[in-house]
Amino acid sequence: MTATQPISDPRTGAVRDLIARRPTMLAALACLVSFTGFWIAQRAAHVSMIDLMVYRAEGWTMRTGRDLYAMVATEANLPNTYPPFAAIIFAPLTWLGVPAMRTAATAANLGLLVAVVHLSLRLVGRPQRVPRAAATLAISAVAVWCEPVWTTLRYGQINLLLAVLVLWDLTRRAGHRWAGTGIGIAAGIKLTPALFAVFLALVGAAQGWRRLRSGGTVWNPALRRAAVASGAFAATVTVAAVALPRDSRDFWTRMVFAANRVGHAEETANQSVRGVLARLLHTPDPGGSWLVAAALVGALGLAVAVAAALAGDRLPSGTAWAACACAVTALLVSPVSWSHHWVWCVPMVLLLGSEALRRREPRWRVGAALTAVLFCSFVPWAVPHTPGRRFELHQNPGEMLLSAVYPLIGLAFLAVAGTQAVRALRIRREALRAVIPAQSRGTRQDQAYADH
Repeated sequence: MTATQPISDPRTGAVRDLIARRPTMLAALACLVSFTGFWIAQRAAHVSMIDLMVYRAEGWTMRTGRDLYAMVATEANLPNTYPPFAAIIFAPLTWLGVPAMRTAATAANLGLLVAVVHLSLRLVGRPQRVPRAAATLAISAVAVWCEPVWTTLRYGQINLLLAVLVLWDLTRRAGHRWAGTGIGIAAGIKLTPALFAVFLALVGAAQGWRRLRSGGTVWNPALRRAAVASGAFAATVTVAAVALPRDSRDFWTRMVFAANRVGHAEETANQSVRGVLARLLHTPDPGGSWLVAAALVGALGLAVAVAAALAGDRLPSGTAWAACACAVTALLVSPVSWSHHWVWCVPMVLLLGSEALRRREPRWRVGAALTAVLFCSFVPWAVPHTPGRRFELHQNPGEMLLSAVYPLIGLAFLAVAGTQAVRALRIRREALRAVIPAQSRGTRQDQAYADH
């Protein structure tokens, strides 16, 4: 051994061998330790799980036949803002005592987080060198500490359930008979996921037009998923209308238009375009400016999502780009998107990380890392935000920037996704132009040969 040759540490080699031989076991251990630490931290913080208590009150109100949209729950007097079908889903919460319900909800949400990570990895086609179970558990151990996931579990929210329903649909094979059902049910519980059905319908219409021009049939898997999603949503509305006719009438004629029932638009937690405008304009009601901005962002976001879906094989992970673009659009245009609604940061960060691994370019690595850090930083809460004091109506430019971090990330993501989709579509168009003349030349040569 020469003087300049490094001396290898046997312990380091042993650790590497153990990781190589037992990656799933070690990832499971890391996930268990992380989830246990998370559970202890949440209990030490005396989390209220206030939204879970509202869900329980909705289920109890439904069971006792009272008015769903006249009830208020908890010391904060929070009203019900979900469609009446959600109250039917929440009814089983009343079968448990409050401590048992909180424990069960936390355990269920942790399981749903693992499912979100698993489905997100499937969506982006990763990993390629390690078992997916190991990657899923290792990523879940970290993702549980990001702000949207932490806050989802802190409040006992259903965001992870809705994400699983949507991701389950989008990761099914093209002809799966139930693909679309999850989106429809998610929209029946909370309206925001309905934008995915609109997205699928637009993709299906574009693909149908392509097929029609080439002599094929209009019907295609995207249209089928949109139809199934619409049917599932209609089924939730019908079930609620039969079980809760008065509440269904109230919701669809009045409550669905009452955006202010959800909370103050300017609150720091509101990470939507409407929240940003309310803070920027120092007004609790941005009015027409929000409608214009939401319409523009909605049209742009849907265009990006559809373009990514239509790019096909020319855009690696095109379905993932499309799904995340649609989710971001829904979060931006919703009247209120609380910070915990942004659990879609999990597939978004995994997609950016996958692109960084594929491209091996510093800018992609920096972008993916910065996005992950910002979602884990709790930075929106660095500004004054005491409930009831409405500090957000008097923010300075620096505070406005901090409290708009998620919408800014969302807009930046749409810009990146749009750029990738447009490039992929341009490459696809150029490839088609090269193929068509070649086919034409072949046809003319065949004809000349036949004439000869």
